Parts: sequence; structure tokens; C-alpha cells
Amino acid sequence: MGERGSGGDVNSNVLVARSTGDAQLDKAVWQWLSWDKNPKTKEQIEILLQDGKHKELRDRLCCRLTFGTAGLRSAMGAGFCYINDLTVIQSTQGIYKYLERCFSDFKQRGFVVGYDTRGQVTSNCSSKKLAKLTAAVLLAKDVPVYFFSTYVPTPFVPYAVQQLRAVAGVMITASHNRKEDNGYKVYWENGAQIKSPHDKEIIKCIEECVEPWNGSWNENLVDTSPLRQDPLKKICDCYMEDLKKICYHRELNTQTNLKFVHTSFHGVGHDYVRLAFKAFGFQPPIPVPEQKDPDPDFPTVKCPNPEEGESVLELSLRLAEKENARVIVATDPDADRLAVAEQQNGCWKVFTGNELAALFGWWMFSRWKENCSQDADVKNVYMLATTVSSKILRAIALKEGFHFEETLPGFKWIGSRVKDLLDNGKEVLFAFEESIGFMCGTSVLDKDGVSAAVVIAEMAAYLESKNQTLEQKLTEIYETYGYHIAKTSYFLCYDPPTIKRLFERLRNFDGPQSYPKFCGDYSILHVRDVTTGYDSSQPNKKSVLPVSKSSQMITFTFQNSCVATLRTSGTEPKIKYYAEMCAPPEQSDRTFVEEELQKLIAALIANFLEPDKNGLIWRSA
Repeated sequence: MGERGSGGDVNSNVLVARSTGDAQLDKAVWQWLSWDKNPKTKEQIEILLQDGKHKELRDRLCCRLTFGTAGLRSAMGAGFCYINDLTVIQSTQGIYKYLERCFSDFKQRGFVVGYDTRGQVTSNCSSKKLAKLTAAVLLAKDVPVYFFSTYVPTPFVPYAVQQLRAVAGVMITASHNRKEDNGYKVYWENGAQIKSPHDKEIIKCIEECVEPWNGSWNENLVDTSPLRQDPLKKICDCYMEDLKKICYHRELNTQTNLKFVHTSFHGVGHDYVRLAFKAFGFQPPIPVPEQKDPDPDFPTVKCPNPEEGESVLELSLRLAEKENARVIVATDPDADRLAVAEQQNGCWKVFTGNELAALFGWWMFSRWKENCSQDADVKNVYMLATTVSSKILRAIALKEGFHFEETLPGFKWIGSRVKDLLDNGKEVLFAFEESIGFMCGTSVLDKDGVSAAVVIAEMAAYLESKNQTLEQKLTEIYETYGYHIAKTSYFLCYDPPTIKRLFERLRNFDGPQSYPKFCGDYSILHVRDVTTGYDSSQPNKKSVLPVSKSSQMITFTFQNSCVATLRTSGTEPKIKYYAEMCAPPEQSDRTFVEEELQKLIAALIANFLEPDKNGLIWRSA
């Protein structure tokens, strides 16, 4: 069991009297009621036990949280597979065990803890409280903890890990998820999110020490321990100073008449985006008053995800029209992602993540080209994207001579690869994932909505001085490097066996272990399945990208230059699809490219996803 813990005060006779008749479940119930010191979550389990709701008890207590594309993420509430005080303590105890094994100087270098502003009254659970318990576990073991005194953007944690030379860090956040969720994101000493083998080893360590240790529940240690430091001022100052490295037109920024509206979606972004704008010489952006202050209920939006487009940007659009502001920047609740909208001739254009990446890619390379030294080698320059994202950076790289690389979905893969490249003397200008996650420069090895917001503002101000809009520049980029028209969407599926069956059908489409050769009328050139490690385009039929058995992901390359991927989400009950037509520069008929893409997506849905047959719920408009 590991170390003997603080135990509990539950009367075992009471539990025996309420036996469920299932020995495994009885043990899990006993453990929960013995160990949980949060009265609200303890009561949730007691009520389920009293009401004889054994299936729900089993669902909550007989499985554990696992690391997905964004760390541990789940609903807040009672149970070993939910985010709550007890599971956060258990996770931190496991991390302590693992870090103690990995770093002999752990107790000299310390650990970073940050948090957003989420919370749930019914479970007496908040990001700050969970962060305090994370810190308590470590402080009780004499580990120095850099605990932020207030909420911060997620990128501040990986930035702080590198700046303070800490061995690791945790951010308590569920980013843009629904209000019921929370999460636990872990960063390694390199400033990137953890990936295999660390995630699997930490899970093993968590399972070895599930009983809370003495001191693990003492959240007051954050206020009393001499080992706790507040890194807020130092990290904020350093971050804003570092940000200036990617500011190229400060004088222009101070003079621009362009107005910007910013929404922080009831999250952490407001103060930090204002400081970033100040660092670049801009006037502060106009905040959306109803969404500027943190509110864990996200009352003005159906879901706090700026990726959903106009439907969640309504207040921003209205304010921008009233204030005559042409550009809107929207950071998600933990400020690691960015949505952008631009007004032109009375209409609003909400850019997709792939379209913004085309703009960022052009901008970061053109600024590098204009400002690099005479002996700088373009072959030393890199940009990266996840494999489900647009191939536009590949097209720019082919024409301009720099390197482009792809990774598996999730910024944990990008961050680690960028660190490897930097350690080998390479220069990385930009990286992105299509779900509006952008990394401009390399001060933070993770997606960062704060830096992306101010970079897009500078880009817009620069283009304004040339009488050009962001949308006009985007068209110019596509005309130069080839139209890359993409569509991303998803279906909801709450039944894991259905998801498994759907993907297994694709692996055995024309017989055992035979992938489809056609999708409707569309001929398939190559198939890559990173779940199994198969890639028909490789001489040895093995995928170059690492095998990722924990999630489903199959990519089809079609004869007509379309690339389409079907995958499961690492954070939500979704089957996502990504499709992109990559036209050569000489193919200038955008309408034709768009129509061809729409027809192929319709075939993909009808032939491979079969929503009616599989009971999939269409994404609401």
C-alpha cells in the first residue's frame, strides 16, 4: 500500500450492514468513506449507498482517472474516476513518488502549482482548493512549492517550470470544457506536458499509494510553510519581457487606430492579455464587460469554448460593432487558446484554427526573414503542427526552404519535440494544432492564447498600415502556396463499445485486417492507423508517428489530394473528423476545392461513421 496514511473514522460495522453484495465494490466504498475528508463528496457516496444505486457506485468507484491528451480530466464530484479532493491528493502522492525516483535534487529544485477559476459548490470543489491540496502533499514531504497566489493562464505553469528550474509543475484546469469538469495537467522539467513513459509510470505510482498520507489534507500548509514561495510577480514580469522578443513593430502598435475587443470567457485571461498588449505598445483592448471577470458558471455562454465560433462570440460581436472595433480576440477560460474574428464590409469572419495558422506561419517566417542575421540558415528553421491540422505550413516550408514536422495530436507531443530541436541548435518559429492552439516563439513550450492574441493584434495593425485586412492576407497566402480548405467537426457518442466497433469495422472493411480502398466514389491512396502502428504509405507498412493505443485514430489520404482523419477526443465523448483539400498553387478555383471537400465529407460520414446506425449525435449548429 505504500506509506500508512491518516486513515478515517468510518464505522466498519455500518459498512458491512450496507454491503452491496459485490466484494470489489464493498472495498472501494469502504476506502472512499474511510479516506475522503470532504463532507460533500463523502455524502454523495453515502447517499448512493443508502439508495442502493450500485451501478452508479461501481461507475464512480471501480475505475481510475487516466492521462489523456491534456492530463487528467473529468467531471468534479465523488468517485475515483472524478476530479475531487481525494483523487487530486492520490495523483500528487503518485507524482511525488515518481519524481523522488527520477530526481535526486527534487527537494532543492521544487515544484510549480497553478490554477484557474473553476469550481462546483455541490462538491465543495474549486481549482484553488485542489491546487492547495496538491501543494500540501508536497510541502508535507519537505518539497519547495512555487504556488501562485492567484489564478494564472495555463502557459504560466510550463513557463515557470523552465524559468525556476523546477522538476515539474501542475496546472489545475479543464480549459474550455463544460463547467462541470476540472483537470490536472502535468508538466515535466523541460516545460512540456508529460508523455509516455512518464504518464504510465506516474499512474503506477498513484496506484501504489492511494491512501492519503499524514499531512496530505492540510491545505493550510500553503499559508504557513516556509517552503512555499509565490512566483507570481517574477513570472509575470519575465513572461511579459520575453514576449517582447516576438514584437517587431512596437512604434506602429503605439500609433495604430485599429481597435480590438477581447473576451476572456469568464476565465483568467483579462488582466494578462491587457499586460501583453501593454508590452507590445498597444492601447488596452476593449473588454466584454459581462465576460471579463472569472465566473465558474460561465453564465453567458452555452459552453465556454471559443472554437464554437459565432454562437459563443455574440456579446463580443455586438460590443465590437458598437465600439467600431474591427478585430476580436477571444481567449478560452484558461487562456491557452485563441479565437479571432474580423469585421469587413459589415460582415464578420470567424477564422478557423487552420486559417489562423496560415496567417501565423506567414507572419513568423516573414518577420524572421526580415530580421535574421546575414549568415542565418533557413534550413535550421522549423515549424510544427499536429497530424490532424492543416498542411499549409508544409506548403509554405516547401516553397521557402525551412523544415516542417508533424506530431501526434496534443501539444504534449509538440512541446517535447520543440525542446529536442532547440537542444540540437535548431530554431523553431511557430507550432500549432487546429483546435485554435498556437505557440509563437519558444518562451513557452505549450499553446499560449496570451502571446497569440497580441501577435495577431500586431499582425492586424501592420496589415492595416498596408491597407490590408487579415482575411485579404489569408487569401493572398492561399494564392501563393495553394488553397488548403479544411473542415473539422464532431459527433457525440456516449457509448465506448460503439466507438470501438466503428473503428474495428474500418480495420476489417473488405475482410479481416483489410482497410477500405474506397469511400463512396472516392479512391483511397494510403491509410495510416496510429492506434495499431500501420501505415500503407511506408515501405515497411509501419507508422513513422509513435503508436498510440490508448486512443483511436485513422487517417485516409485520397487520390484527389484530400486528407481525412477520424479520431476520438482525449478529453470529451466525441468522435472528431478532420478533412482538408490541399490544392497546388496553380489550382485557383476556390469554389471547386470547397465543393469537392463537402462531397467527400458527406461520403466519409455516410460510409464510415454511419451516424444513424451507430446512434451518433450530430454537433449542434
